[in-house]
Amino acid sequence: MPTIFDNIDSPLLPALRNGIEAADRGDFSVGYFNLRGWRAIADAVERWPGGENHCCRLLIGMQRAPQEVLREACGLAPAPGDIDNATAIALKKKLAQDFREQLAMGMPGGRTGNRPGRVSPSGRLTIASGKIPG
Repeated sequence: MPTIFDNIDSPLLPALRNGIEAADRGDFSVGYFNLRGWRAIADAVERWPGGENHCCRLLIGMQRAPQEVLREACGLAPAPGDIDNATAIALKKKLAQDFREQLAMGMPGGRTGNRPGRVSPSGRLTIASGKIPG
């Protein structure tokens, strides 16, 4: 039977840390990820050797913006597949900018131990993003 973590009666962080500390790799798929939360598990992931088979792979599904949902509801959104190359590039730049802003907000005082950028060069963290359908 799977465990449901509600962070009220059943907190996620202790179970997540226990799992990470017992492992030498981890694959996670989340709907949302705030880089400031990385510091809660960064030290445990740092213990992994790094590289393709010993890293933290994080797939982040992006929530749809309220404006996008409204445009779709009003019939103003382009049909799936009707996106041109310029729009795709602009969306990728916006995604990168959103991550930069999140990283800047999550690093008060210039802490380095909780920054995925510190981990990525050693091969301990790989981040991919996608869009959550619906």
